[in-house]
Amino acid sequence: MVLPELPIGETVESGVYWLNDNLGFLMDIFSDIIDMLISGFKDMLLFLPPIVFIALITIFVYLISKKNTKLAIGTAIGFLLIDSMGLWKLSMETIALVLSSALVALLIAIPTGILAAKNETAFHITKPILDFMQTMPSFVYLIPAVIFFGLGNVPGLVATIVFAMPPAIRLTNLGIRQVPVELEEVATAFGTTPLQKLIKVELPVALPTIMAGVNQCIMLSLSMVVIAAMIGARGLGYQVLVGIQRVDIGQGFEAGLAIVIIAIVLDRLTQNLTPKK
Repeated sequence: MVLPELPIGETVESGVYWLNDNLGFLMDIFSDIIDMLISGFKDMLLFLPPIVFIALITIFVYLISKKNTKLAIGTAIGFLLIDSMGLWKLSMETIALVLSSALVALLIAIPTGILAAKNETAFHITKPILDFMQTMPSFVYLIPAVIFFGLGNVPGLVATIVFAMPPAIRLTNLGIRQVPVELEEVATAFGTTPLQKLIKVELPVALPTIMAGVNQCIMLSLSMVVIAAMIGARGLGYQVLVGIQRVDIGQGFEAGLAIVIIAIVLDRLTQNLTPKK
């Protein structure tokens, strides 16, 4: 060994336990808020009977996609298939978890991306942090999440947020930086304030790139549902995990197929919400 062994793991572990011991009350407040958010989305999605929900989501997709009949019919068939497999409630739980994690991740990621685009110091600080977040194996995030929040949906959501944030931050930063200098100069010449310039010029121009980050954030949130099930997150991911544990090919395949259907629908929706350049 060239260098003496450094207690990096022990230091990180001590830091995590120190945070848990000294800021545990904040973690409890955050856990309650997140649990309310997930429950709110879940109750809203399960409020309507499946057939009514499918009809409404089909109409919504049809209108959002500029009357794309194939996409609307495909959405209806996909959700009808989910219902026929008896996975409706689990699917709504998964969608609630994905929407909650994506919402919280974007509320953090978009302002952070804007700050990184506007401030070089912030950019140089966030860049290595994002590299670390994207290259660290996703399973590692589960350990501190369990320590801080126990088992259940909340730690699963926290781990998902950390995993899904980096692309949204990077693409928001990229979108703002790609705004043509000429547009900014014109806005400045008309006497706009920095906030007005951001809202009326930079964000509209950068919106396609930012929406690509939103799309990636949602897709990564959905990809974490199986991993998050390992620490008690419910939904289709738990169904897949049980299928793995029991070597039940049918159960695992059905749950996996439902996840694929939801992923395709969410992907097409966000793509159609993205303004064309």
